[in-house]
Amino acid sequence: MKTWLAVAIGWMLAAAAAAHAAPPGRVVTLGGSVTEIVYQLGQGGRLVGDDLSSLYPEAATKLPRVGYYRSVPVEGVLALQPDLVLASEQAGPPDALKRLGEVGVRVVTVPDSPSVDSLKARIRNIAEALDVAPEGERLVERIGRELKEVEAIPVTQARAVLLINRTGTLQGAGRGTAANEVMAMAGLVNVLKDQQGYKPVSAEAVGALAPDLIVVTKTSLEATGGPEKLLAMPGIASTPAAARRRVIVMDDLLLLGMGPRLPLALTELKREAAGAMAR
Repeated sequence: MKTWLAVAIGWMLAAAAAAHAAPPGRVVTLGGSVTEIVYQLGQGGRLVGDDLSSLYPEAATKLPRVGYYRSVPVEGVLALQPDLVLASEQAGPPDALKRLGEVGVRVVTVPDSPSVDSLKARIRNIAEALDVAPEGERLVERIGRELKEVEAIPVTQARAVLLINRTGTLQGAGRGTAANEVMAMAGLVNVLKDQQGYKPVSAEAVGALAPDLIVVTKTSLEATGGPEKLLAMPGIASTPAAARRRVIVMDDLLLLGMGPRLPLALTELKREAAGAMAR
């Protein structure tokens, strides 16, 4: 009896080890740039679900959604029967990710801070988790080359403010944000660089800072009511940016995701800034 039990336990442990060693075939991603990286690695076919921030590529929007990555529903993820969950370090709450691990789902949390180094680490971690490390290195090298090419694009000196509208109130991006990092890499001077994070901006503050250029995400502009309403808002209306209608509108994930399309985002921002400042 003891021999049979030992054999049975050994078989189960071996089966579990083999399952863990096999490349994951049912993957759920939590975080827009995480999802985008999986597709850039050529592994989109493994995805069985993602979250509402996964807006690119279009194929990602066709997958079953499990809510927003900052408020992960455990039951919704488990319903997709994943053998791997790739989560941004900003995903949560922590208890939800812990519960997924406790029921046997492999959860890999990847770096997701606003920096190029974090992007490279994110790519490498995701590629390793998917057992495609060489593809990850090739993607990191390609992004490095493209960023070097972006540096050759002339910088347009301008004082800029980047606005988002996620709650019905305009917020400005300060230091410690992806927005601030992207603006700095594009050569723009963030007039809110002395503030930490995203904070509501008052009409008086915007007017006093007098930005030459306004950068806004597409969904934020729509939530504000369009360009005319944005430029007519108290405080903004008195800025040099409003006077010359210098507004740059960019895709949310492209601009703020700090993902594998970062070189494209910087190229677009640099060229749009040059065109706006020429007016």
